[in-house]
Amino acid sequence: MNKNNYAILMAGGIGSRFWPVSTAELPKQFHDILGTGETLIQKTFNRLNKIIPTENIFILTNEEYGDLVMEQLPNVNEEQIVLEPAMRNTAPCILYASLKIKKKNPNASLIVAPSDHWIEDEASFIKDVALCFDTCKDKDVLITLGIKPTFPNTGYGYIHHKKDADVAIKEVVQFCEKPDYKTAKSFIKKGNFLWNAGIFIWNVNSVIKAFERYQSGMLNQFLSGFSDFNTANEKQFIDVAYPEMENISIDYAIMEPSKNIFVLPASFDWNDLGTWGALYDELPKDENKNAVVKGKVLLENSKGNIVHTSKDKKVVIGGLKNYIVIDEKDKLLIYPKKKEQEIKELLKKMNTKFGNI
Repeated sequence: MNKNNYAILMAGGIGSRFWPVSTAELPKQFHDILGTGETLIQKTFNRLNKIIPTENIFILTNEEYGDLVMEQLPNVNEEQIVLEPAMRNTAPCILYASLKIKKKNPNASLIVAPSDHWIEDEASFIKDVALCFDTCKDKDVLITLGIKPTFPNTGYGYIHHKKDADVAIKEVVQFCEKPDYKTAKSFIKKGNFLWNAGIFIWNVNSVIKAFERYQSGMLNQFLSGFSDFNTANEKQFIDVAYPEMENISIDYAIMEPSKNIFVLPASFDWNDLGTWGALYDELPKDENKNAVVKGKVLLENSKGNIVHTSKDKKVVIGGLKNYIVIDEKDKLLIYPKKKEQEIKELLKKMNTKFGNI
């Protein structure tokens, strides 16, 4: 296990499409969504820990969730938890954590990985990440992992890469916004388009150089307090400076304008678990394609449903097809799967009607 390899585990999102299980107080990454006995953040940490030393895994999260991280990941220390005092998208927080890592180890290579992805073949994941680490440690390249599309998904961004059969890691031509269905079909037909999984690997000097080139203002804001990083004075500086940072994603900030972007087509299956429907796709199902997480459920004349309850809840469902049924404490969701993208907006309406739920 290489002591120069680090991870930035992204765990600050709310996951509002997983309401009512995922809430602002307890987001989905801190839940056992899959019913495996491990929460999503625990599964991700343990996966990364197979190639990265425990002390080199940094967890990026909102300051509200610091105690939750300590509770669910008892092997990490407080110095490994990077707290955001305000939500400012992925570019500022990745730069913040990268500068902390650079101050610890100027020779670091690091992976940026979301905490809520489903990856079953962890051996292939580790092999792919190891190849990227070997490639980027001595080269000024920014690498991302791309997922081979299995259907014309319009909910993901795509990565267009050069057709080069002789190399495993391919040069990126451009990033493509979420396409319409016709465009997504054309991407798949061309064969050199991948889903953007939001997993990045690079050495720390390369990513900071990219910020220097394309986001010099943000970099200089952080560098003005660099002497305080990893000291008792860091929080005081960050609490003042961080809310002033631009709200911008890592893709827009450095990935899209950079010329040294490469992609490795992943050899593992992947799902971003962004919705209940995405979770349904990965769960075992009965003969009528119903998926049940926990609970004791009797389904009559019902097909294609996902049911998620407490493990001792006894549930009877009849005549229901292709629905999401989620029972969580004092909240109940019964909603068509085909309309799952509406749940985020529905939550805003409920907050207006019932107060903060």
